[in-house]
Amino acid sequence: VTTVAGLHAGNMLGGAVVVETVFSWPGLGRLMMTALVNRDFSLIMGVFLVSAVIMIVTNLLVDWITTLLDPRTAR
Repeated sequence: VTTVAGLHAGNMLGGAVVVETVFSWPGLGRLMMTALVNRDFSLIMGVFLVSAVIMIVTNLLVDWITTLLDPRTAR
């Protein structure tokens, strides 16, 4: 269950682009769309970097939680 929940974190991050654009909510998704329209490549790289760090930290937390729940997976 924890592994699947961790995989869904990426889907939620990608879905944020659509939701924030449609409902005009401020956030990373809307910032990314604004940067794409304005061709602001440094901002696009920054948003990708933040998104990548969020995904890495989420996967690391999921791995630690999985190890705590089932110590056999520590190898």
